[in-house]
Amino acid sequence: MAINRKVLADAIRILSMDSIQKAGSGHPGGPMGLADVMEVLWRDFIKQNPRDPNWPDRDRFVLSNGHCSMLLYSALHLSGYELSLADLKDFRQLGSKTAGHPEYRECPGVETTTGPLGQGFANAVGMALAEKKLSGEFNEPTFPIVDHRTWVVVGDGCLMEGISHEAASLAGTLGLDKLIAIYDQNGISIDGEVEGWFTEDVPARFEAYGWRVLKEVDGHEALKIEEALNESMDSDGRPTLICFRTKIGFGSPNKESKASAHGAALGEEEVALTRSALGWKAPVFEISSEIYQAWDLSGKGDRNQKDWNELFESYCKEFGDKGAEFLRRIQHQLSDDWDSAINEAIQEEQLHPVAAETRKSSQKAITVLADAMPELFGGSADLTGSNNTKGDGNNGAQHMSYGVREFAMTAMTNGMLLHGGYRPYSGTFLVFMEYARNAVRLAALMKIPNIFVYTHDSVMVGEDGPTHQPIEQLTSLRTTPGLSTWRPCDSVETMVAWRYALESTSMPTALIFSRQKLSPQTRDDQTLMNIQCGGYVLRDPDCAITSIIIATGSEIELAVNASLALESEGIGARVISMPSVDRFLDQAKEYQDAVLLPEIRARVAVEAAHPDYWYRFVGLDGEVVGIRRYGVSAPGDQVLAHLGVTVDNVVQSVKRVLH
Repeated sequence: MAINRKVLADAIRILSMDSIQKAGSGHPGGPMGLADVMEVLWRDFIKQNPRDPNWPDRDRFVLSNGHCSMLLYSALHLSGYELSLADLKDFRQLGSKTAGHPEYRECPGVETTTGPLGQGFANAVGMALAEKKLSGEFNEPTFPIVDHRTWVVVGDGCLMEGISHEAASLAGTLGLDKLIAIYDQNGISIDGEVEGWFTEDVPARFEAYGWRVLKEVDGHEALKIEEALNESMDSDGRPTLICFRTKIGFGSPNKESKASAHGAALGEEEVALTRSALGWKAPVFEISSEIYQAWDLSGKGDRNQKDWNELFESYCKEFGDKGAEFLRRIQHQLSDDWDSAINEAIQEEQLHPVAAETRKSSQKAITVLADAMPELFGGSADLTGSNNTKGDGNNGAQHMSYGVREFAMTAMTNGMLLHGGYRPYSGTFLVFMEYARNAVRLAALMKIPNIFVYTHDSVMVGEDGPTHQPIEQLTSLRTTPGLSTWRPCDSVETMVAWRYALESTSMPTALIFSRQKLSPQTRDDQTLMNIQCGGYVLRDPDCAITSIIIATGSEIELAVNASLALESEGIGARVISMPSVDRFLDQAKEYQDAVLLPEIRARVAVEAAHPDYWYRFVGLDGEVVGIRRYGVSAPGDQVLAHLGVTVDNVVQSVKRVLH
């Protein structure tokens, strides 16, 4: 006998309510309000396999309003994923799979880390873009090996965030017709009823973006939910927004439709009242075998995957090379010879050095890499010609313009990477990294190897003035756990940095490039190899070493000139180029000591940015030639001199620390 769908939805409500109550914290209102929608969506519409959460042609599901995490955890547990009742009991506890907000890698079935509102929505746009591009590359007539949807749940808070405007606008323009957004339109946020601060016509807004909108769907009536979801799957070339009217905290006699249900456990008394109101008689954390059986999707998932496996097997017989290439890319594997072209380019730049803007050196690297890596996919936030993110002559399908949408761009590329099939990178000015800061942070938190290209890296931007001249951004990036930051000094270091970024499998990389031309540096073969260590000896004086100068990027030339000036006075200053501090700190202590010479205490660092980060290397007795204020509008070399980043100041700093 079939179990009433309301009972199956109530299983989500009860598990969510009880897990949050046991933890003593959490957000019960959203999961209780969305339970009816989730039951229909999860059991009848999402293509998935609990026994293999990562099979390539599964639908992607993103919970953008990540505070509703128990909604997802309950569905994962009930439907047969490797998430036990004990895991639900450990909600929000140390070491649990069920963190307060869904965390990628920590819980099977979680496609991306969400919590900062709106980012999951932008991740989903990126996933849908990856699906659309991959299907265009690999599908053949009668062989739709890439054919899945991206589902994303959003709340009022997600749609208030500016990133939702950026991402939704671009999704409509791109015609991402397999993207379906489930809007939990309950009208409540932490501060209460949203009508005091959120009165816009959301359906009209999305229609203006080029979305199809299904309005005013009863989110507590299974038949209406099913009808809307069926309609959403009938593509008309546009992404779809389904507006479900729900009641936050549904079933709670005293907290339904109230802000008090949003962000705190209901309390023992209200939990008991809710059980009674829902007619739920089972004890806490006890689900009947009949409910588990009705929810279990393992058999259905196995059939879904078996059908795809058979299709893919036939595809490989007819298109063998494409099949192998698809698997390589979807599994994030590099081809055997992917780096041969970039290695040749590094040698060429070393043998025939020329002064160059490192942003243009980066473009050279992209040109070389794009031919060798069809999965390389880049773009820029309306600065393609300035960021130089498009390779010369490379396939236009490997680049796109994101418009002035730094935050959405970065979060979308996170989503593309999580989907699989592409190695994305994105570009903007270093100072505008701030617009996308939280998406950079989430990439690091998830340990995904996204690549962030930031150009116009210092006050040498010049006449654009202090609004465009980065000061504190390098420190912000370098102090981000799990993010590798590179600021190369010439074309050779730039190409090594790109090679490192693409070799990375468990962390994102920020590549910082100059607007102005930088002189090439002289290296022997060993010095060239040492670049990959993140920091290395670029120049030693002919006289005894009594001091050390550490620099990066455009200030390397300045440091070398200071070393030469000091040497003419009989003062020996070693120059260390440190394009990547985090990479250098990963090296063995023996290597670090061989470069830094611990016995030499007279140390100066120079970088046209905030100085405080560098005291970890020069100590309190050392000096840093840097910038503690915002810049000014003037030609770049005049700005640099005005702010004191000069050869003479480096020379005087070395002399002071020697005495």
